Amino acid sequence: MRISARADYAVRAVLELAVRQDGGPVKAETVAAVQGIPHKFLEGILGDLRRAGVVDSRRGGNGGYRLAREASAITVADVIRAVDGPIVSVRGERPTGLEYTGSAQPLLPLWIALRANVRRILEGVTIADIAADALPEPVRRLAAEPAAWENP
Repeated sequence: MRISARADYAVRAVLELAVRQDGGPVKAETVAAVQGIPHKFLEGILGDLRRAGVVDSRRGGNGGYRLAREASAITVADVIRAVDGPIVSVRGERPTGLEYTGSAQPLLPLWIALRANVRRILEGVTIADIAADALPEPVRRLAAEPAAWENP
């Protein structure tokens, strides 16, 4: 699985809005500058997030973006799906839409298990968790494994 630049930027933008939530709407330019995200690219991402109901926008001098719901109700999976679609795909298709024959038949349950594991992590971490530097314990344990930091 690869995390696209679009997904990474989207999570960072939503996180930035979460930590600034009490200050009113935040301008896209501010998010772009603070997070080092190209402004034009961010505008497209914020549009996708708005259409998905993750953020709201307000026009005008006091306008900008804010979370559409509490950060504790927005998962990392919600954000990634908003900008990239399905979390795990094989050749651009959802694993449940695939069919294998012969010796390749065991691949389907492997892809389904991979999707289940990725979903378990990304659906189990909210933007509020990240903003509070309070990742769930199972995620912390996985990240603490030395092998997790190695590139085979």
